[in-house]
Amino acid sequence: MSSPGKDEWPEVGELAVTTVNKITRYGVYATLDEYGKEGFLHISEISTGWVRNIHDFIREGEKVVLKVLRVDVDRKHIDLSLRRVTKGERRERILLWKRSKKAESLLRSASQKLGISLEEIYAKTWVPLEEAFGEIHEGLERATKEGVDVLLKLGIPSDIANVLVEVAKEKIRIRTVKVRGHLRISCTKPDGVLRIKEALLKAKGVQVTPGASISLDVVSPPKYRIEVTASDYKEANEIMRKATETAVESITEAGGQGVFERG
Repeated sequence: MSSPGKDEWPEVGELAVTTVNKITRYGVYATLDEYGKEGFLHISEISTGWVRNIHDFIREGEKVVLKVLRVDVDRKHIDLSLRRVTKGERRERILLWKRSKKAESLLRSASQKLGISLEEIYAKTWVPLEEAFGEIHEGLERATKEGVDVLLKLGIPSDIANVLVEVAKEKIRIRTVKVRGHLRISCTKPDGVLRIKEALLKAKGVQVTPGASISLDVVSPPKYRIEVTASDYKEANEIMRKATETAVESITEAGGQGVFERG
C-alpha cells in the first residue's frame, strides 16, 4: 500500500501515530498524522487504572501512539485507545513512523534533483519498495549498501534509481557492528611463512555480504588479530566463523597448526 492519503481511513486494530490537539474533561481529540483525520480518545481508554487528571497521562501537542478501536466513515468518527497499546508496540511504531518520514524526505529530495513531481516519484517507487522490503526506508538502506541494482531489479527507472541512491548515501547512516578475535597460526615447514600468509589471505577472501568487511593484522607471530564489520551481530559472527575456519583448515592441510580465540 502506498503512503496513506487524506481520503483514506485507518483500519480497526491499526496502531496510529497521532498528535494531541485538545484535552477535554471526558477525553482527548488527536489527529492521526498519516491520515490527516481527527479521532477521539475517551477517558476510559487512557489507562487500565483510574484517571483523575488526563493531563497526568497526555499533554497537548504530544505525539502519541494510539490503537484504532472503531471507524465510522459515514459519521467521520474514529475511536482510539491508549491503554490497549503496549510499551513495545509504542516503541516499534514510533521507530517505523520516523523511518517512514525520513524515507518521504529522501523521495522529496530526489524529486527536486530530478525536476519531477513528488507524486510521480511516489508512483514509481513506493509500491515496489514496500512490496519487496516491507518498508521504504529498508529498501533505501539496502540500495545504499548494495548499489543501484537493488532498485533496478524492482523495475524502478534508472534515472530515478541513480538519484535515489545518491541521495540515500548522503542522508542514511548505515548501522554497523564489529566482532573481534585472534588467530594463532604457525607452520614449521621450510616454506611455513608462505603457507601462513596463504591461510590468512584465504580467510580474508571469504565471501561476505555487501557492506561487510574482514580485516587482519599482525599482533606478534603466531598471533593475528581478526575483525569483522557487518550490519548486525548475527551476520558478523557468521562471517567470523567462515573466515577463521577457512584459515585453520588451510594451515592444517599445509602441515601447520591453527586455532581461533574469541575476543
